[in-house]
Amino acid sequence: MRLQDVQPKKGSSKRPRRLGRGISAGQGASSGKGMRGQKSRSGGSTRPGFEGGQQPLYRRIPKLKHFTVINRKHYTIINVSKLASLSANSEVTLASLMEAGIVTTNDGPLKILGDGELNVALHVKAAAFTANARAKISAAGGSCEIVDTARG
Repeated sequence: MRLQDVQPKKGSSKRPRRLGRGISAGQGASSGKGMRGQKSRSGGSTRPGFEGGQQPLYRRIPKLKHFTVINRKHYTIINVSKLASLSANSEVTLASLMEAGIVTTNDGPLKILGDGELNVALHVKAAAFTANARAKISAAGGSCEIVDTARG
């Protein structure tokens, strides 16, 4: 038997502290809570985030301006007006746009925006479409397909 193997007997429990029962008990008078104040009273302490009645931080923060979205999605964006130069019934992906020289850098998954006009029927595969872009592509006789963002 080793020291780390020693355990209390099954079903036994440690007796609770007897607070406020005189100095011989070891927790007399103020019961180990110090002298007066909110934290010494019965009912425990204040809830987490409470700042004594002052507007707490978690309520103040969203009211302030210029807070950026954490972990926002970055897209390679392109307007439908740029797609008008492609040949009819061609398949449009991020890779095909980079080959054609319409997109020069891969900033993430492809997102199609709806600015400009489109008169060519195209089969567009992208991670995201705006509602306006989707309407213009389908009005031109093309199709929109959402692809997995991991593949781009």
